[in-house]
Amino acid sequence: MNFLEERIVKDGIIKSGNVLKVDSFLNHQMDISLMEEIGREFKRRFAHKTIDKVITIEASGIGIAAFVAKEFGVPLVFAKKSKSINIDGDMYVAEVESFTHKNKNQVIVSKRFLHEGEHILIVDDFLANGCALQGLISITESAGAVVEGCGIVIEKGFQFGGRVIRNMGYHVESLAIVDAMDAESGKITFRAQD
Repeated sequence: MNFLEERIVKDGIIKSGNVLKVDSFLNHQMDISLMEEIGREFKRRFAHKTIDKVITIEASGIGIAAFVAKEFGVPLVFAKKSKSINIDGDMYVAEVESFTHKNKNQVIVSKRFLHEGEHILIVDDFLANGCALQGLISITESAGAVVEGCGIVIEKGFQFGGRVIRNMGYHVESLAIVDAMDAESGKITFRAQD
């Protein structure tokens, strides 16, 4: 087991409906030492790529992506789920359906922050059905930027999202891939990785 799988087993909570709660250390309360380790691991896995910016979606991805961007020494851009009065000018827009929240959002990024030819690493906390990643890929490619890869903290391997994104030809690195989990027993099975 890797460092993240160990932490999921120790502190993750499996709920009915294929929900894995990791809010005590990842996406509500954050373990900063763990975030630093996640940032270093994504840097290691994508070290052979040119990365100009990291992009994610608010809110849960921001903290994680900040540590990744710090490791690469590049800016972090996050897609906003709603337009506010302080966002002006032209924007890239994509519709994203949330597995967790069971709703659709239009996510937006100002055209001032993504440019043609930039090399982008997409980072998010979870990969379930792949809609968030597809939205970020769409925004990135609309800008004429290059998706160098997708860094996912936890992938639900029993759902189709990872397979869809990989079949589209994108390089996806997931730090933990959950192949099965059972709310009654609390048992979680991880996919073996190199």
